[in-house]
Amino acid sequence: MSRFVKTLLAATGFAFGWTELPAATAGQLTVWLGNAEGASLVGAICRWDSDGNPRRSPDPTAKIDAPAVDAEGKRGAVRGGREAWTFSDLPKGKYDLVIVARERRLRVEGFQFAPVRELDPFLSPDARPDDDAREFIIGDIRKSPHYENKVEPLYLAGDAKAIRALVMLLRDKPTSYEGESPGAATLRHEIWQYSWRYGGWQKEKRTRVLDRVLMHRDDLRRWTWLWDVKLGGIEITNGPVEIRCDLPRQPGETQLRGLFPY
Repeated sequence: MSRFVKTLLAATGFAFGWTELPAATAGQLTVWLGNAEGASLVGAICRWDSDGNPRRSPDPTAKIDAPAVDAEGKRGAVRGGREAWTFSDLPKGKYDLVIVARERRLRVEGFQFAPVRELDPFLSPDARPDDDAREFIIGDIRKSPHYENKVEPLYLAGDAKAIRALVMLLRDKPTSYEGESPGAATLRHEIWQYSWRYGGWQKEKRTRVLDRVLMHRDDLRRWTWLWDVKLGGIEITNGPVEIRCDLPRQPGETQLRGLFPY
């Protein structure tokens, strides 16, 4: 059934109880993790359905060191200095990986440039906006007023018609949560889209929220939370899949972007 037809049926109320069934096939994924000292979790998140809609809402009670995942890899053999973390019988689909080293206060996570508007496709991370568009969008995000006191575009992808950004939104100034949670800070990540209309780039009001975390600002400031597009959209079919990933030994030794201790 096409994406257009599914959307039309749902909108008109004539879906006749149709639901998208989970895939019957399964595969195996092995993550060969380098610099894996202290790794406590390698998880897989099937974040989006086939139409690019979120499969679940972000958990507002989620912890930075215990993300909600669809499957957890099992630590196995060490080969060539790398630990094997294996997912067996992983249902067919596309997954974002998340790796946590709790004692090191380190989290590295994959992502995709998911659709923001209905019926739009995913964007390839290799789709590079031109320099003028990139400069405008980064500047617009940084100078616009926000509830959060730190709003940072981490990665951009797009073309002449649409550009999406993975945006980090952090508020570590006093918030309305102070009464219940003194010292609370909020952090979330979203996918934003700018569309080319009437001769200029305009931000879509709608966004896609990936996560929400509420924690004490002193604890948050000690964490490193990085994003790596190479860990996003890992496609699982019937056969085995293997990928390699190296955790950064020190925050300053990586080109990945995200939250660093401050």
